[in-house]
Amino acid sequence: MSDHVSPSKRSEIMRTVRTRDTSVELIVRRLLHSKGYRYRLHRRDLPGSPDLVFPGLRKVLFVHGCFWHGHNCNKGRLPKSKPEYWAPKIDANRERDGRAIEALKELGWGVETVWQCELRDRRAISAKLDKFLSPTSICV
Repeated sequence: MSDHVSPSKRSEIMRTVRTRDTSVELIVRRLLHSKGYRYRLHRRDLPGSPDLVFPGLRKVLFVHGCFWHGHNCNKGRLPKSKPEYWAPKIDANRERDGRAIEALKELGWGVETVWQCELRDRRAISAKLDKFLSPTSICV
């Protein structure tokens, strides 16, 4: 199946895709800030440059878009156009994410991922974050 937009239009669309301060990330940041949590953003000195870092708790949070990180949900499905391009790209993203998570765990950091599709249920995501960020929770 071919792309339904011209290559120049597709290029324009792809240039607007952000890697930081995405709408999904901003929702999570606002939620956590309203609950009184304070964090650092995108620490480059940590593997994977986690989206939110809680240094005092030694915990990090990744906020992933389902498509870009290959989540197993409706939003994470590969496009029908150019599967020979997208499949290896998304697989590489997943492998990179896995390496970053393992490296962080080896350094003694607790790691959690929030997926774009999880934000539909704000109550559940709020509970998930509270549980993860609880000082008494053990991260393995």
